[in-house]
Amino acid sequence: MFKQLLTLGLVIIVSSLNAQNNQDKAKIQVIEKGKGYYYESILKDVNAVNDSLDNQDQDSYKRFIMDQSNMDLPNDPSLYTAAWCQPLESQGNTGTCWCFSTTSFYETEVFRLTGKKVEISELYTVYWEYVEKARRFIEKRGDSNFDEGSEGNAVARIMKEYGAVPKELYTGLIDNRKFHTHAKMFEEMKSFLSSLKESNTWNVDFGLETIKSIMNHYIGVPPTSFKVEGEAFTPQSYLADYLKLNPDDYVEILSYKQEPYWQLVEYKVPDNWWHSKEYYNIPLDDFMKAIKTAVKKGYTLSIGGDVSETGFSRETNCAIIPDYDIPSAYINEDARQFRFSNETTTDDHGMHLVGYLENYKGTGKDWYLIKDSSSGSRNIGQNDARFGYYFFHEDYIKLKMMGFTIHKDAVKDILKKFK
Repeated sequence: MFKQLLTLGLVIIVSSLNAQNNQDKAKIQVIEKGKGYYYESILKDVNAVNDSLDNQDQDSYKRFIMDQSNMDLPNDPSLYTAAWCQPLESQGNTGTCWCFSTTSFYETEVFRLTGKKVEISELYTVYWEYVEKARRFIEKRGDSNFDEGSEGNAVARIMKEYGAVPKELYTGLIDNRKFHTHAKMFEEMKSFLSSLKESNTWNVDFGLETIKSIMNHYIGVPPTSFKVEGEAFTPQSYLADYLKLNPDDYVEILSYKQEPYWQLVEYKVPDNWWHSKEYYNIPLDDFMKAIKTAVKKGYTLSIGGDVSETGFSRETNCAIIPDYDIPSAYINEDARQFRFSNETTTDDHGMHLVGYLENYKGTGKDWYLIKDSSSGSRNIGQNDARFGYYFFHEDYIKLKMMGFTIHKDAVKDILKKFK
């Protein structure tokens, strides 16, 4: 009996060691001061025009990350079945990923619906989003979030009210800048709104005119009429008659356990500053199935969630959930909600999901091609095919991506289940 127990114990120990040897590995990475696309490209351009704007002195630091150096990874865009999308755009030194990702999504939607290849101005939407943020801040006597971030459904909301314009007519780039920067503009707007709160001067008309004048100085005055292909348009008629986009045709799909499933709920994050309760909350399995079904039918989606995990690599541009975090088999609704509740999952970035790779090398796992506007996806260099793209393992989406914007036809079976 003793020998049997001893043998069993040795088997358990050896099995445990083998399991540990097969686990994902990690490493300590040194982030060098001033290195990377953000510092070497974006801030270099910004600082060349604006004296020392955002010249942030950052010391080198170390971080704990997954070691993906010897992994067989599908980080080549040509491996993916992908929908058409416009070339990569940089959001520069701004917190406007929500708009860049969703505008890219709508450009792809215009092509899917009409065959037209258009470029829509992101900054036109950003301009009017700031106006609406300021309006609510004033109307609520300061009890409303005023920040750079927002949600993907803000684009449809702004389009419905203000229309859209071609990018070439309103880039938001002045003074020969190549990259966007809103640091000083936002600082001035924030300071002005704070002064209203301190003086208890809550005049909406005065407040919005001042906010507009600040933006007019930094990013230009948005157009109210223009011509495209010889035809006259307003932003509203351009949206409806030329782009053929109906903002009411797009919905937000969410999956988090803290709110009832199969109901329209509020996504309770700071960037949902207007407290929208138009999120279709569904179970995680339905969430994942909806994504795969939609992309296989040729749809794309604007997707948002957390990109701060150790398995999110700016060296390979791949996003993976390491075994040392949580094994794949244990990723479920509780694991997802646990991270959201303790704020290790945050709503920090929006991207455009444009393609998929099914059952990579017989693993039974899918990967997704992500078009990105941030600087992190560009650290590998402009001559690399991965430049501006991320590659998401399905487990990363399952654990860390909270919601997406999509055409209602792509999820009509889901929408039927809502009362």
